[in-house]
Amino acid sequence: MQVIIFDDAEQVAEHAAQWVSELVENKTNPVLGLATGSTPISLYKKLVERHNEQGLSFKNVSSFNLDEYHNIDPANPQSYRSFMNDNLFSHVDIDVANTHLPTCTSEQNPREQGLNYEQAIKDAGGIDLQILGIGANGHIGFNEPTSSLVSKTRIKTLTEQTIKDNSRLFKADEHQPDMAMTMGIGTIMDSRYVLLMATGENKADAVNDMVTGALSAMCPASALQMHENAIVILDKAAASKLEDKGYYQWADKQNNKLNQQYGLYHNY
Repeated sequence: MQVIIFDDAEQVAEHAAQWVSELVENKTNPVLGLATGSTPISLYKKLVERHNEQGLSFKNVSSFNLDEYHNIDPANPQSYRSFMNDNLFSHVDIDVANTHLPTCTSEQNPREQGLNYEQAIKDAGGIDLQILGIGANGHIGFNEPTSSLVSKTRIKTLTEQTIKDNSRLFKADEHQPDMAMTMGIGTIMDSRYVLLMATGENKADAVNDMVTGALSAMCPASALQMHENAIVILDKAAASKLEDKGYYQWADKQNNKLNQQYGLYHNY
């Protein structure tokens, strides 16, 4: 696990954009794993800027999102499809037909839909770079504590706290999802590279558990300790509970020498 600490969230987003840009520019048909939530919004803003100002093209990119609410209309403003359209897809030259979310309606079998999503990822050649955030309890995607560390795409029941937190986003007379389809931790671990972004002091405990704690289903993100190419980029606030910050900063300086000569990736 490579841990990189920046001064602020702006630098975290800029570095994440460098990772995405290098992949998109150098691989013929790159496959991105994308996330929703507040953390990656700044990354998507940077990518849109690079598209508009530097000509970064997404026309050959395929994407697979981590999760989507069960039985939600894609046109619903609270759907993750709408989130991705609003923050990235509608602002770049990506082919919408090549953008995928793990959808499932009430008429569809969620187990079959999960298997179909896994197969679609395989058919695309696998995910080259998976973008992640982390929840305050260590969750990634909708893989909450106690989730299997080898799980695949499946339907999950939302926690009562998640439903409560999301209730403000839905109208009183509107159906609020209590379940969601999500990539499993095993699906995430199959990605060639994983790039986890975390900012803010409220993520500090989860980051510390992920990086230095025991490998445990109680902190789903701790599975990334076992990933060959996991990159964790943090601002100082999110890194505040880590004890070995000096080592991470020294190691990053050494890695930068290699990156300048050979690029960020050692394979695609």
